[in-house]
Amino acid sequence: MAEAEGLQEACGVFGVVAGGEWPTTLDVAHTTAFALVGLQHRGQESAGIVTSYGDDPHKIFCHKEMGLVNTVFDDHALSRLKGNLAIGHNRYSTAGGSQLVNCQPFVVDTMHGLIAVAHNGELVNAKMLREKVLQRGVGLSTKSDSELMTQLLCLSPPESEESGPDWPARIRQFMSESQTSYCVLLYFGDKIYAFRDPYGNRPLCLGKLMGSPGGRISDSQNDNAECDGYVVSSESCVFTCIGAAYHREVLPGEIVEISRSGFKSVCVVPRAEERKAAFCIFEYVYFARPDSIFEGQMVYNARFRCGEMLAKELPVKADLVSTVPESATPAALGFSKQAGIPYVEVLCKNRYVGRTFIQPSLRLRQIGVAKKFGPLTENFRGKRVVLIDDSIVRGNTMAPIVGLLKQSGAKEVHVRVASPPIKYPCYMGINIPTKEELIANKLSLDKLSVYLGADSVGYLSVDGLVTAVQEGIPKKTKGTGHCTACLTANYPVELEW
Repeated sequence: MAEAEGLQEACGVFGVVAGGEWPTTLDVAHTTAFALVGLQHRGQESAGIVTSYGDDPHKIFCHKEMGLVNTVFDDHALSRLKGNLAIGHNRYSTAGGSQLVNCQPFVVDTMHGLIAVAHNGELVNAKMLREKVLQRGVGLSTKSDSELMTQLLCLSPPESEESGPDWPARIRQFMSESQTSYCVLLYFGDKIYAFRDPYGNRPLCLGKLMGSPGGRISDSQNDNAECDGYVVSSESCVFTCIGAAYHREVLPGEIVEISRSGFKSVCVVPRAEERKAAFCIFEYVYFARPDSIFEGQMVYNARFRCGEMLAKELPVKADLVSTVPESATPAALGFSKQAGIPYVEVLCKNRYVGRTFIQPSLRLRQIGVAKKFGPLTENFRGKRVVLIDDSIVRGNTMAPIVGLLKQSGAKEVHVRVASPPIKYPCYMGINIPTKEELIANKLSLDKLSVYLGADSVGYLSVDGLVTAVQEGIPKKTKGTGHCTACLTANYPVELEW
């Protein structure tokens, strides 16, 4: 429910390189479009794909528009996207506005040929970097961090380039100037370079096209196994629908070269001053699809444990546990198991209603909620309900839902939130409302209960969230760490303005 209250992910990125002999029989455009549909939850404003045969650095095919993936890429658009490799992007704007000029991938013509860049994240020192680029005489046509990054990568690195552009050197130079937050796909010639900021703030993973979509997929951990192609994605959830198998995550600070021969780890750029990694913990709470894998564990399982931890920290006497469909369902099931209280659905979601926009009056908000949810009254009439949600941002959607349940016969409604209160803005790629708009900064728990019309309200603690997430990470997974800045104001880097 965080989306309806203003908590938004920034973007999703995907890339594919056909393996074996070129020209390939693999349809890289359709493969990318299918993957972007699977990443649609990460951005709904615009979508774009760039393809290339990989034999002429001055020739690419590009299509990008405002709208959802299935609207942007019809059969005609996809038929024009030819090639052996592709990168794609879904966008939700954080830096820069919601305009066609900000759609990605960004394409720039350099003296060496065309490059295309797809970026997820937000540069914390964008203002300083923008001044640097402008002082070099380079014009910028947008306010987007992604265009700024593209232009920075086009600037020559300190090392000499006698035999063409040294993209790993340029990427290392960029990383030395901006430590976070970004996951990037850079296309040039016959390769894609995938890299992740040294803090690993945003997700990025690798996979191999091993079989038919939906069919049995062989083990991709064998680097010598034959495959149809090599893919990189913001989330692994898209791999099944395109016939790919999960290989591994791109490490924080790692630069991976992807070619028709496979993956090559070029280098890993270290963090400043031996600081810890800072993977966004809200990827687990809300942003990612539950079937994605981060840090060796499935997101669903982490959310389930959050629900279990919530039941331990904030028990309540009730007759049933339920959820606001559907991102908080794993947490509700975890709460139900730990508390020994049955899980029962109390709301039926109308899946053909779009986003519920913030309305200026309580009556209009109630109408919006009634349009989106129908009460399953026989399931909860006269009963005490524990209603689980993943987060509360402004609180303007939960109040009408609690009201709907009580008006429909619920005896009590106890709200439990499977994450801590959001109190601080994010400067690393998540569109969080201003500090003044966040309800956790406005009301105490007692006053929040009154505001929502609930009998009680409780949040999971920060320690509880971190414990629930970290318990599922395999011990062999090294160098993990999580960003909790929106909860604690402990930002992984110093903010520069």
